[in-house]
Amino acid sequence: MDTRYLTYILTIAKKENMTKAAEELFVSQSTLSQYLSKLESELGTPLFYRSKGRLTLTPAGTLYIEAAEKVMSIKNVLYQNIQNIENRGHITVGVTSQFGLAMLTDIIPAFKVQYPDIIIEISETNLPGLTRMILEESIDCGIMAMNETDPFSPDQVTILREEEVLFSIPINHPYRKKNPDRPIGIREFAENFGEENILLSKKGSTLRHLTDMVLENAGWIPSTVCETNSISTTRSMVAMGIGVTFISESCAADREHVAYYSVEPKLTRLNTLVTRKNWIQSQASRCFCNAIKNYFH
Repeated sequence: MDTRYLTYILTIAKKENMTKAAEELFVSQSTLSQYLSKLESELGTPLFYRSKGRLTLTPAGTLYIEAAEKVMSIKNVLYQNIQNIENRGHITVGVTSQFGLAMLTDIIPAFKVQYPDIIIEISETNLPGLTRMILEESIDCGIMAMNETDPFSPDQVTILREEEVLFSIPINHPYRKKNPDRPIGIREFAENFGEENILLSKKGSTLRHLTDMVLENAGWIPSTVCETNSISTTRSMVAMGIGVTFISESCAADREHVAYYSVEPKLTRLNTLVTRKNWIQSQASRCFCNAIKNYFH
């Protein structure tokens, strides 16, 4: 049951602003405006009053929102009832990072013993993509690495842990003689690695956000840059001496060929479980989410 467009109108009503609604939904403002105009044309009446950038509900808009909320509620109850039939069901979960895949590898076998007829569908994608899927309610939950919990509401987010992000260099790099193991200060980067090829994660990722922040604060302008969306590829390139990079603690492997340093001040990101709004969970889905929440404890 595709309720994405109902979510569009509900979000516009909540934000009372087209730009803010588009940002929360991760769609363009023009796409959102075009859909609203088309819907109002079909209905033959405006759903919102427009006044100085603020959108407020007309009487027709109030009726539409009430109906949309009822449809969302009916959908959720229906899905829960279907899932509860003989403990059968379907849980869709997205992951943005290697720690999420490792977690699911540990959790799923025990879960399947208890709920053998539950199908778990895993989607691996980037942070902007998974954020959009959760906001559109096209996926049940996400195991995500985040810098901050926006645009989700507090009741959607469980912070699993704070994970350190490390700086990695080839094990035979000359800097190792100067500093075998102490944390690297922000001001040291430009002096010691200014001529290095820096390996960057794609725009929109937590690692890219932190890397860009370090580059700016350190006044570090790398001589060459390489972008990749694969952590394992990036780590292998560091091991081969192709460049340096920032990498999360959970992916800090191959220590025979790669040296890892803490950064001062410490760099961290959040490991989180995010659930979609209006997800009325079955006993099985609650058990699944609890296993994720308790994983690091």
